[in-house]
Amino acid sequence: MIDGKKLIKDQNECYDCGCNLKPVCPRYEDEDNEGNKMKIRVQRLHKNAKLPERAHPTDAGMDLFYCVPPDQEQSPLFARPHGSALFPTGLKIEVPEGYMLEIKSKSGIAVKRGCVVGACVVDRGYTGEIFVNLWNFSSKGAQFDPGDKIAQAVFVKINTDIELVESDHIYDDETSRGDGALGSTGDK
Repeated sequence: MIDGKKLIKDQNECYDCGCNLKPVCPRYEDEDNEGNKMKIRVQRLHKNAKLPERAHPTDAGMDLFYCVPPDQEQSPLFARPHGSALFPTGLKIEVPEGYMLEIKSKSGIAVKRGCVVGACVVDRGYTGEIFVNLWNFSSKGAQFDPGDKIAQAVFVKINTDIELVESDHIYDDETSRGDGALGSTGDK
C-alpha cells in the first residue's frame, strides 16, 4: 500500500484541502483523523429514503438512491430512449461553505443502462430536495426501481472569491496548443 504521507512529506505548502498528509497541514500528526472529519448534515424527507453511502472507504463518490415518497405508489421510473427522467432522492444535503456538491454518473449505469447524469451542480445556497436528472442516450428504455442506485455525489472544493475582469488580451505567452479546441490533438 502506498503511504500518502511519504509521497508528499517534503512539500511545504498547505492548500487547506483537508488531506492532512503534509507536515505543514493542521492535524498532520493525528493518526486517527476520524474525529476530525467534516460533518455534513443530511435530512431524510421520507422514512424510506436511503442515506448516501460509499461502496468502498476510498471512493470519492457516495451513491444516491431513487426514493418514491411513501404517499405515492412505489413503482419503477423509466428513462425513455433518448429522453430523460427526474429522480427524487428523498434527501436534503447540506453543502458546506467553500464547496459544491456535484452529482455524477455511475459508470455501471452508463455502460449497462445507457444513462448519464445531466445538470449536476448543487450550490451551497440550494436548500431543497436533491433530484437526479438521468439522460438515456440509448435506444432502449431504462427502468429504475425504488431503492436503486441512480448516481453518485462528490463534494468539490471551490473558490467563490474570484472577480472576473474584462480584458482585450488574456495570455501573455503563446502556448503549444494555442486556440486548438475539440479534436485538435487528433484521436490516434
